[in-house]
Amino acid sequence: MKKRAFTLLELLAVLACIALMIGILLPSLREAKAQGQSILCLSKLRQCSIAASAYTACSDGFYPMSYQTEASADLSRIQNRAWDYIITMQWQGGQSRRSIAPGILWQSGDSMEIQQCPSYRQAGNADIEPFTGYNYNTSYIGHGSAESIPQPARYHEVKNPAQTALFGDGEYEGGANKYMRAPWANPGDLSFNGRYAGTQGFRHRGRTNVAFCDGHAQAMKDCYLETYPEDQKMIAEGTGFLSPDNRLYDLK
Repeated sequence: MKKRAFTLLELLAVLACIALMIGILLPSLREAKAQGQSILCLSKLRQCSIAASAYTACSDGFYPMSYQTEASADLSRIQNRAWDYIITMQWQGGQSRRSIAPGILWQSGDSMEIQQCPSYRQAGNADIEPFTGYNYNTSYIGHGSAESIPQPARYHEVKNPAQTALFGDGEYEGGANKYMRAPWANPGDLSFNGRYAGTQGFRHRGRTNVAFCDGHAQAMKDCYLETYPEDQKMIAEGTGFLSPDNRLYDLK
């Protein structure tokens, strides 16, 4: 018995059906992928929050400092000890060398991959940093050696841990940012200028992920641009603050 082959018209009909099915399924697949990345991001931020809690338990209640810069007397060695990475720069014989290690938050061990947001694909804070995408509440929690208040906050100073941001999706017009900033000046960072550089990235289907001091993490959709006029005009599209005032950053 002679087998019947597909006609050209039948083949085109089958290809059209396949193309139609792909067109229908692709948006759903993209949505599922984005949802999965957001869930993974929330998990990573929770791990950062757990690490901060463990740090306070071993450090008399103090949170890790956001950053601390140390330099030798002859400036041949400069070390930036940040919450995420410790970067050491040394100069000898006219040549420079840089090295990187897990930051203050991690104390020891290789936990750096936790700091990579799965949805972040832009420029990092420095080319030597292998993972990036998150920032740390520097205005009220971490502070730093060049801040108005250098010493980090203590856990018991946070009056409402469930409403005080600790880590989040950091992003600004220049790429990543590791230092989360409140939109308005406060006692902790009165000496700081450039609040647009401490905004959050709303990159998870128009939402931004945030881990709070009580350990929970959530996606937030409201993006606020309220800040000083000189900073407001520098805020990149798709980035902004968590609240129109400092309420989700401060210790109250």
